[in-house]
Amino acid sequence: MPLMCIMYLMTFADKITLGQAAVLGIIPGAHLNQNEFNWLGTVFYISFFAFQYPQNLAIQRYPVGKWMSINIFVWAIALLAHAACKSFGALLAVRFIMGICEGAITPGFLIVTGMFYTRAEQNKRVGYWFLMNGFAVIFLGFASFGLLHATHDKLMPWQWLMLLTGLMTLIIAILFWFFFPDSPTTAFFLSAEERGQAVQRIKSNQAGVENKHWKKEQFLEALRDPKIWVIVIFASFANIANSITNQRQLIVNQFGFGPFATTLLGCVDGVAEILIVWLGVTLAGQRAIGRGYACVLMFTPGLLGSILVNTLQSNNKIGLIFSYWVSLFVFTPFAIVLGWIPAIIAGHTKRTTANAMVISSYAVGNIAGPFMWKKQYQPRNHIPWIIISVCTVTSASLILLLRYLLSAENKRRNAEQRDDTYDDVYIKEQLPDGTIVDKHVDKAFLDLTDIQNRDFRYDL
Repeated sequence: MPLMCIMYLMTFADKITLGQAAVLGIIPGAHLNQNEFNWLGTVFYISFFAFQYPQNLAIQRYPVGKWMSINIFVWAIALLAHAACKSFGALLAVRFIMGICEGAITPGFLIVTGMFYTRAEQNKRVGYWFLMNGFAVIFLGFASFGLLHATHDKLMPWQWLMLLTGLMTLIIAILFWFFFPDSPTTAFFLSAEERGQAVQRIKSNQAGVENKHWKKEQFLEALRDPKIWVIVIFASFANIANSITNQRQLIVNQFGFGPFATTLLGCVDGVAEILIVWLGVTLAGQRAIGRGYACVLMFTPGLLGSILVNTLQSNNKIGLIFSYWVSLFVFTPFAIVLGWIPAIIAGHTKRTTANAMVISSYAVGNIAGPFMWKKQYQPRNHIPWIIISVCTVTSASLILLLRYLLSAENKRRNAEQRDDTYDDVYIKEQLPDGTIVDKHVDKAFLDLTDIQNRDFRYDL
C-alpha cells in the first residue's frame, strides 16, 4: 500500500502539473493560446484511450509490477522533457507519450488490489490510493507557491515544476521495479507459508488469483455483460467533470484571486478531496448503505456545488470558492466504482477486459471535458458548469440502474438450485518421488467468471 499510494500521488501530480503550470507562466512561456492549452489536456487522454487495451493485454501477459515500473520510467523521462519544450507541437508530443504510459497504472492497481485484498477490503484500499490525488494537489500547491518566488534567467517557474516532479517520479519508478510485488505468490516480503495464507485469505472473493492465459470466451462474455456497459457509460459521464483538474487554477483565478492566493487555495482543494474521498469509501463500506447508495449520496452535494457556482453573483468570491470546493464531491463516486469493479467481476481475462473498457470510457470523458472550457465562456463558465450538473444527474441515475441489476441477479441466484458443475475439478500433480496424483482444486481458485460461478454474489 505505501508504494501504491506514493506512486498514485506522483502520477496524479504529474498529470495536473499542466493545470498548475497555467498560473506559473506556461501559456506565454510556450507561446500557447487557450485552445492549444486545452488540447494539451485532451491529447493525454487520446493516447491513453488508444493504448488502453494493448496496455491491459501487457498487464495480463507480463509481471504487473515490472510492467508498471517500465511505463512510469518512460513517463518520468517525458515529464522531464517538458522543461525543454518551447512550442505547442513539442508539448503535444510529450503529453501524448505520458498518456500511453498512464494506461498501465490504474488498471494495474485494480488487478493488484484484487489479488491481495478481499472484496470487503478492496473498497477502502482503492479509496486509500485514490485519495492520494488530494495529497498531490496539496504538494503541488505549496511547490507552485514556492516556485512563483523563483528567479532564474534561463528557466521559468513552470519549467522548474516539471523538473521537480519528473525527477521525483523517476526515483519512484526505480523503487517500484525493485520492491513492488507482482502477485501474492511471488511477494518477496512474505515467507512461503505466508504466501499460501495470502492466497487462502482471498478465497472468499471467488475470483481466483491470476492467470496469464488470455481466454477468448471471457473476453466475449465481458462484451456481452450488461452491467459492464452500464459502468462504461457511467465512466464517460462521470469524468466529464474531471476536466476541472487542469482548469482549477484558471477557475479560481477568474473568481478574482491573484496568482499567489490561487496556488495556496489549491492546497485547500487537496484537503477537500482527501476528506471527501475518505468519507465516500467509509460510507460505501457500511452494509446499510453500500457502494451504490454511497455514490448517490456523494453526487448530491456535488450537484449542489455546481449549481451554486453557476448562480451566485460574480462579486461573491467567498461563496464561489466554497461552492467550488463542494462541487469536488463529484470526483468520489468514480473512486468508489473503481473499488466496486473487482467485487462484481470475476475471471482474469474478463476483469482485464472490463478494466480496459471502463478506463477507455474514462478517457473518453476526459477527452471531451476540456473542450467545454472555451475562452468565450470565461470568466464564469456558465455552460461548462451546466454540463457538469447534467452529467452528475445522469451518472447518479446510472449507478442506481447498476445497483438494481446486481440486486436482481443476486435474488435470481438465491432462488436457483445450487450448481455443482465446478465442485469436482482435479489437476495432475507430480510428487517429489515422481508419483503423479490427482489434486482437487477449490472452485474459488479456478479462473471462473462471475457468470460461470453461480456461487458468486455481487456486492451492492
